[in-house]
This record gives sequence, C-alpha cells and structure tokens, in this order.
Amino acid sequence: MITDSSTNPALPPPSTARLPERELLALVLGRDVVQVPDDGAAGTDGRTLLPLPAQLFFLSFLMLFVELALIRWSGALVIYLSYFSNLVLLGSFLGIGIGFLRARARVNLFPWAPVALALLIFFVRVFPVQVDRSGNQLLYFGYGTFHASGPPVWVTLPVVFLAVAVVMAMIGEGVARTFIRFRPLDAYRLDILGSIAGIVAFSLLSFLDAKPVIWALIVGVVMLLLYGRRTGLLQVVAVLALVMLLWSESLSSTDIWSPYYRISVTKSGDEYGINANGVPHQNIIPVSKLAKVYSLPYQHDPSNPLNNVLIIGAGTGDDVANALHEGAKHIDAVEIDPELYQLGKRLNPDHPYQNPPVTAHINDGRAFLEDTHTKYDMILFALPDSLTLVAGQSALRLESYLFTLQAIQAAKAHLNPADGEFAMYNYYRTTWLRDRLAGTLEMAFGHAPCTDYAATTISMLSISINPSVMHCTTVWKRPANVVPPATDDRPFVYLAGNSIPGLYLVTLGLILLASIVLVRPVSEPLRRMTTYVDLFFMGAAFLLLETKNIVQFALLFGTTWFVNALVIAGVLVAVFAAVEVSRHVVIRRPTLLYLLLLAALAVAWAVPPSSLLALSPVPRFVVAVTIAFAPIFLANMVFAQRFRGTADATTAFGANLLGAMLGGILEYLSLIVGYRWLLVLVAALYGLAFITGRRHLRGAGPAIVRVPETAGQVRSGTTTNP
Repeated sequence: MITDSSTNPALPPPSTARLPERELLALVLGRDVVQVPDDGAAGTDGRTLLPLPAQLFFLSFLMLFVELALIRWSGALVIYLSYFSNLVLLGSFLGIGIGFLRARARVNLFPWAPVALALLIFFVRVFPVQVDRSGNQLLYFGYGTFHASGPPVWVTLPVVFLAVAVVMAMIGEGVARTFIRFRPLDAYRLDILGSIAGIVAFSLLSFLDAKPVIWALIVGVVMLLLYGRRTGLLQVVAVLALVMLLWSESLSSTDIWSPYYRISVTKSGDEYGINANGVPHQNIIPVSKLAKVYSLPYQHDPSNPLNNVLIIGAGTGDDVANALHEGAKHIDAVEIDPELYQLGKRLNPDHPYQNPPVTAHINDGRAFLEDTHTKYDMILFALPDSLTLVAGQSALRLESYLFTLQAIQAAKAHLNPADGEFAMYNYYRTTWLRDRLAGTLEMAFGHAPCTDYAATTISMLSISINPSVMHCTTVWKRPANVVPPATDDRPFVYLAGNSIPGLYLVTLGLILLASIVLVRPVSEPLRRMTTYVDLFFMGAAFLLLETKNIVQFALLFGTTWFVNALVIAGVLVAVFAAVEVSRHVVIRRPTLLYLLLLAALAVAWAVPPSSLLALSPVPRFVVAVTIAFAPIFLANMVFAQRFRGTADATTAFGANLLGAMLGGILEYLSLIVGYRWLLVLVAALYGLAFITGRRHLRGAGPAIVRVPETAGQVRSGTTTNP
C-alpha cells in the first residue's frame, strides 16, 4: 500500500500538534503540514495573523491578483503593453520562478515586495508612454493622429519587464517559503485554490468597473495580513505609498476604468473626444456634423429598405444615430465595452440608444454574428479596432476574429439575399491593409467591392450580394501583390505576411538578456534544477496549451473579458481536479497518461475550432469544453504524478515556472504557423518531457494504486501549472 507520507520520503512526517484554528481551517483548505525549523528563512513564520494553510492560500491569491492587476494597469498607461501584455506575463513567470528557486535563501526578500511594487507604480506614473504608429509591418490604431511621448520602446519595455520580474520574485519567494512546509501536492492544491480566488476577485472588480485604487487596497490589506506581527514601518509606508499613488491617480482624473480600457472624455462645444489608454479612440459628433463618408453605404444602394441593420462596433452611438437618420427601421447595435455604450447613452446629443428601434447588445461582434438568426439589409463594421489584447498570453486583439475570411462569410450569410449590403470603414493608414480587406471581401462575395477614400484618410469598403444594386464611382482593382486574407487560424489581420515583426524580435531578445541577468544570482538552484528538466518542458507545453484554449474559446464564444475570465478559471479548476485525483490515485505507469494526453491532443488537432461554430451555443459549449479541457486535465495528471514524489518541491516548481516563460516566447510562433500548429509544438514538448523524465517513469507493481484518505489525512494544494 502506498500512502501520501511515502510519496516524499525526504520530508518528515506531519506533526500531530495542531492549533485549533489551523484544524478548523484545514477542514476547508487542507492540512498535512510539514513541520520545518522556524528559522526565519522558511515561510512567513509563526508571527503572522494566519494559520499556515491560510498563509499559502492568501499568498497564492496575492501572486495571481498582482499579476492580473499589473497586466491590466500597466497596459493602460504604457500603451505598448496594450499590445505586449505577454511581456508582463513573461516577467511574472520569470520572477515567480526565481522566487521559488530562492525558497531556502538566507535573506528573505518577501518583506520588500510592497516597496518594489510601489516603485514600479511610481515609474509608470511618472513615465507614461503613448505608442508610435509610424511602423508599417505591424499596425496600431486609434482615432485621428497623435504623437508618441515618454521614453522610447527599447527603454520602457526592458525596464517594465525587469521591474515586474523583481516584484513577482519577491512575492513568489513568499509563496515558496511557505510552499516548502507542505507536501508537494498539498501545497499545489492550496496554490490552485488561492489562484482561483484571485481570478474570481479580479473578475468581480472588472464587472464593477473598479478603479486601480481598489486593487491597491486589496493588495495592501492582504500583504499586511500576511506580514502580521512582523509588519514593520517599511511595509506600512510602502503599502500606504502604493495606495496613495493610485488614489492620487483617481482624484486627479475623471478616467473611467472599463474591463478593457482606461477611458477619458474631453468636451469641445457639442462634441466629445474619447481616449482609450491615452490614445484618441472615438468622437461623439452630432449626426448633422458627420462627414459625408459615413453615409456612403446608404447612398450606394438608395433602394435598400433598411428594415434590419446590424452595426458592429457601435461605440458611443454616432453610426447608430446616422443609420436612424438614413431611415433604418430597426438596428441591432453591438458594442463590446459596456462603458463606451454608457457614455454614448449619456452624452450623445442625438440620443440614439434611447430610440425604440435600437436594440443594444454588449457582446463580441463575431460571437453575435454566429449566434443570431436575423437577416439584415445592411451590416456595418463601424471602425471596430481595439487598443488591447484578449489576454496576457496571446497576440490576439479584441477584434481579430472580425476581419477573417470566415467572419466576412458569416456576415454575408446573414444578409438579405436580394440586396443585402455589407460595409466597413477605418483609418487604415496603409494601402496594403486596405487592399487585404478589399481582397477578403472579393473572395467572400465573388466580386470586387466599392472603395471610397476621404481626405482624412478614412476608407470605406462596401459590397452587396447583388452587385447590380450598387451605385459607386470607384470599384476596387486588385493590385499585383495583395496580402492573403486573415483566417480563423491566423487572425492577425494587421500583420503583413507570416513573420514575427522586428519589434517583437527585439523585445524578445531584450527579455532573454534581462532574464540571464536576473537568473545569474540563483545559479546554484539552477544547477539543482537539472533534475527537473522534464517539469521545465511541461511548463512550456502547458502555457502553450492554455493559450490555445483561450484563443479557441475567444473564437467560439467571443473575446469578451468574461469569456476570458471563465476560460482561465476553468483551466485552474481542471488543474485542481487533476491534483485531487492524484492525491487519491497513484499511477505507477505514467506512460499511460502520456499516451492518453497524446490521444487527446490528436483529437483537438483533428477537430478545428471553426468546425464547431455550426453548432448551437449549448452543444458547442459541451463539445468545446470536452475537447479543450481533456488535454488540460491529462497534462496536469502527468505533472501531479511526477510532482508528488519530488524531494525539492520549490526547485521543481521553479523549473516548471521558468518553462512557462519559454512557452510564452514560443507562443509568438503562432504569428508564423497559426494557432492550430501550437498543438503539434505542445505534443513535441511533452515528448521531450517524457524523454528527459523517463527515469522517473519506471516503477513496479500495478498500473494504478488507490490511496485512501484516513481520518488523519486532510488535503492541501497549490497554484497553476503554467
């Protein structure tokens, strides 16, 4: 019989002396605490206000909450990070990995975490950055023109990356010093529970449109709670500085924090300017002052009855007001950001959203297209360009799936077959992008679209199922070299060609250089990490697998923050389930798990996500969850079965986290090969994990051994296996 105490013979047996409050909490969160000498180098020590299981739970909560907050907040002030939020994620993984490798270091850096975090906030507040859109290989968007400000990108990005890594290393060290006081799977379970609580809390604050000062208050309270009776003047001052910095930001501005942007509003006469993350994004203009280019789609087909009109990217309502002015009888107005909709409802002088023929939908445009059954006389993509990415570990923008060939085909399928018209406009600023989208329309509809250009560089593309009803002066003519349409597998419409832009390559090079500088001081633990090379490859593979699921669910159910939060929470729940199974069942032949994982990856490869769009929402959800989360569960079964027997849990977990950083870098290969091929890379990485860890797979006895829980055994856990 194999029991939990035999899975890690290097650790002493659990103590039978437990405080009453610990025993009570253990019934909920878990126990089997491993007693280690309380020498100040391990854990946050007994002078905290929390029993040990709660310490690890709240430390893991703090770690994920701070990571999410940094991704969200830094991207709002350093606009480069709206498009490179992966940078903050990579810095977090590097930092946490270093923190775990320092779990037994003589000097404990966790008490310095609030100081480092306050300094990072101070730097970003003093040096906010707007993006330079002068490049031609990778495009950034916004309304009108503006100039870049702040330090150059090659200065800002490495500084932010290093600062994030330092902050997360200090927090990660606090987690690691408590982590080592549990058996590996017990610690892993608590870490997962804390991470789930972190994503739930941050998602709730996003739903409430909470300002960053609320995030700072939560972080400060949790930090002081964890320091407990060891809280010194330094920690109190740093936490107060952190809160005051973000409180002064809230007092000094009227910014609105939506789930996607930091939104600011300026008024000029009867017009309003809307900035998102410091970039001019939209204007609210009375319909009587709108440029003529906005009415061109209606003029191209004057006989269009406009019984049903769909506007995607309705924003603050200018296009809705214009459609009403042109005689639309009913309008479905789709806008992904609830705060932009509320601004339009409150400030638009034509009050389009209060008009009875208008039905507003706070939803992703592609998701609405896939789920609606209405036929429209006109579908308008009204400048639906976002200034942010879907998630921290993807290169996918909020509107990426709107401009693929499959999306245009879906729009065509919802047009009235007699004379339905489709139109889209934007400040394309480059001919290759305009030609690419015009070529996409030509491929989807079978003939060339109308093209209209305004003096302000705005371009309107319009096309009808029946070309005979269109009356336009200029028809697009295909040039010699047109960039092929974006697809659901490679939805990078703003990227010219199958390549990684030079800016990304430079950024990744600087990240690797900075990583070497930071990892150098912990070279001794790194040498110990060679025992866990297989866990390193598992970390890289799992990050890619998680990214693939995020983008897959974004296609199937929308790029909204809610869908993204559900996917991340779902991944954590799948990890938790794998840990719970592994706590009860020891699989003596883990090769079986690798084979099952390979089979699950093969199924995910064989069923492209776009093929599920034909299903109605409920069956689509069931099938998608089954296909996507089976590999997640099996991958974590592989990890948990290997992790449970490690003699050095923090070094093993540090190796896993540093592997996740490699996975974050490899994710950029999707720009070349597409997201589906990431599954092949995932399989290859798990193959490397199998090869490098094969000596740990040998074992005698039956393939599966059940481990019953006795009355004296209660559970524990840990964070995500990135």
